[in-house]
Amino acid sequence: MPRLMMTVMLVLALTACNPKDRRPGTWLSGDLVETPISDWSFTDDYQEVFIETHPWYGIPFSVTVVMTTVNGNIYSPSIYSEPAVFPGNKYWNKVVADNPSVFVQIGDNLYPRRARLVTEAAEFEAAFEALAVKYPFWRNAKDDPEQRPAFALICMDEVI
Repeated sequence: MPRLMMTVMLVLALTACNPKDRRPGTWLSGDLVETPISDWSFTDDYQEVFIETHPWYGIPFSVTVVMTTVNGNIYSPSIYSEPAVFPGNKYWNKVVADNPSVFVQIGDNLYPRRARLVTEAAEFEAAFEALAVKYPFWRNAKDDPEQRPAFALICMDEVI
């Protein structure tokens, strides 16, 4: 049994990959940036970024997300297929609800962060508006509530 487990771990390590569109990935790679970032405006150049979560079983689970910035914070939405209470049916949301430690890959850099569900109305509205400014999809969703998907907003707080 230990040999089988080692073989499985080796295969997973060798096949580690970044997520792509809706396909999840495993370990992300990049230069680790642990210095505090106060100005995230450079992220405006990126339409998508990756988030690496850390499930209980020890093999990272990473996803592709969109993100925006507001007042020195970074935010990512998580769309649900039907209305749900966080973490709902999204696997990565379930993982961050249990373990909020994540890495956010932006370009070639990895930023350690702490995922937090946005529950305060003013913060939610500000992040939603920032998404609407950056992405046409979110502008349409904001302007037309009939077209708005069920979603949660997750803030990627600085690790202290």
